[in-house]
Amino acid sequence: MDYPSQLRDRRNEVLAAASLPQDHAGFLERRYACMLARAGIRINGARPWDLRVHDPRFFRRLLWGGTLGLGDSYVEGWWDAARLDSFFERLIRARIDHGFFNLPRLLGDAAAALRNAQDRMRARRVGEVHYDLSNRFYAAMLDARMVYTCGYWREAKTLDAAQEAKLELVCEKIGLERGMRVLDVGCGWGSFARYAAEHYGAAVVGITISREQAALAREHCRGLPVEIREQDYRDVRERFDRVVSLGMFEHVGRKNYRTYFETARRCLADDGLFLLHTIGLNEHGSGIDPWVTRHIFPNSEVPTLARVVAAIDRLFVVEDLHNFGSDYAPTLLSWHANFERHWPAFAAEFPSSFERLWKYYLLMFAGVFRGRGLHLWQFVLAPPHRPGAYRRPLR
Repeated sequence: MDYPSQLRDRRNEVLAAASLPQDHAGFLERRYACMLARAGIRINGARPWDLRVHDPRFFRRLLWGGTLGLGDSYVEGWWDAARLDSFFERLIRARIDHGFFNLPRLLGDAAAALRNAQDRMRARRVGEVHYDLSNRFYAAMLDARMVYTCGYWREAKTLDAAQEAKLELVCEKIGLERGMRVLDVGCGWGSFARYAAEHYGAAVVGITISREQAALAREHCRGLPVEIREQDYRDVRERFDRVVSLGMFEHVGRKNYRTYFETARRCLADDGLFLLHTIGLNEHGSGIDPWVTRHIFPNSEVPTLARVVAAIDRLFVVEDLHNFGSDYAPTLLSWHANFERHWPAFAAEFPSSFERLWKYYLLMFAGVFRGRGLHLWQFVLAPPHRPGAYRRPLR
């Protein structure tokens, strides 16, 4: 459904609701009950994925606020679902999310088309708000290596094993060898840099815009041929044998995609390889969720496949594209289990709303990935005239 028809349909819905002022909440509840029934979800039902409403203002909030209203009203305790991940999985599989009016998303998408929300100044905000939150907190929630991206669960049984398998997969895909110089764009707490240096003898330069990440990454990589910098990707002008970027591209923004890939190409040797690991949308549409950008990842935008392909035109050849988005659900559920287990130790450090906000963030994404609303892509990109043939290693 295109945006003008969405606006027209929801205008009619609002007018219909306005004509029933004595039963506005009841009208909206019946409206949403019909929509949710297509996903097998009941309002105030007893099943784990059913939506239980505690405050009738929820329906008006949903009407005007879309996904922003849905998330905010959950954090405020207006509704619950025993299994949030299953609730969202059902919504996505039935494509019910396409039927909800989402004015904040429409406005966010329009703004993204007009302004650069990830320029040099604004790009640092996600580091300050999210990644600088607390190294202790992230150490409790993540695996032993502190990898904050999707694990690879093909043979893994634990979060630690899944994250190590993902790091090994990346090294194999880029044909990493001893002595190679690697640029890690968005290096987080240094998990890949440390793994590549320890297991492959690579020399790694990791860059991040997070002060707290950079400080801890330097500790993790002490004594290894690893340099951690607090630096914007646009400022790197050296040459490397390989470039990797794991879970950072979601913070680049459509206005900067071409600059991002031009920077990667400038930094990559002519016979090099670039591995890009990113969440993605498999269809044309908005990659901006207003609740996520307001509360979790400021100025973030999930890339679409079409925008990635357009941005690499004449810069790179796609040697390989691997989708293992289904592995994100067990990763997120593992993070949530760690969060729940360790939350009592952190409750005094955060606002009272933080527990519900973080629970919503982790379980909502788990459901969306399991419902195949989002994907996890690993691209292997090469300069157009790179000699030789590329073969993905078989694992």
